[in-house]
Amino acid sequence: MSCARCIAVITLLAAGLTGDPALAQQPTQWSPWSSELIPAPRSEAAEIADLMRAGKSDEALKRADAFLSARPRDVQVRFLRAVILIDLSRRPEATDALVLLTQDFPELPEPYNNLAVLAAAQGGLARAEHLLQQALTAQPNFVTAQENLGDLYVAMAAEAFERASKLDPANSALKSKLALARDLTSKLKATR
Repeated sequence: MSCARCIAVITLLAAGLTGDPALAQQPTQWSPWSSELIPAPRSEAAEIADLMRAGKSDEALKRADAFLSARPRDVQVRFLRAVILIDLSRRPEATDALVLLTQDFPELPEPYNNLAVLAAAQGGLARAEHLLQQALTAQPNFVTAQENLGDLYVAMAAEAFERASKLDPANSALKSKLALARDLTSKLKATR
């Protein structure tokens, strides 16, 4: 699983959309003084996401913290803040922020998905599986969680084949399966 996939939803969350990310680029509103649509003011979440994409994570975190001091329940900025913390390698803080999001907004799959990515990165594959299942319970058609679950199952298969081959080193079928699982794992990593 990659962190790139865990933050792929930033544009959608920042825009408050669940559809086409291209729509998030030019939000519009109706002007009572004109018959034309005018560009809508950008949301704070979109501005913070832009800072992140520009590699200005420290600035993005400061801006998110300032915004959340006035609006502590804003789910979009809270999620972005957690992703920023991951980007800054402040994983314990990110984990705490994501856990709080799952408690306050259990219907959102993204925090579970990101927690799963963090768990898998630390070798907690069973925990990652549980978290991805929670993401899919929240939203069964959440493609990112489905994809991450597939990646996770390949990693779990490789671990199981490796344990089995240690128990029976002469088993050539296990060696072949382990080689296939490792090859698939490396190919999956290359596609990220």
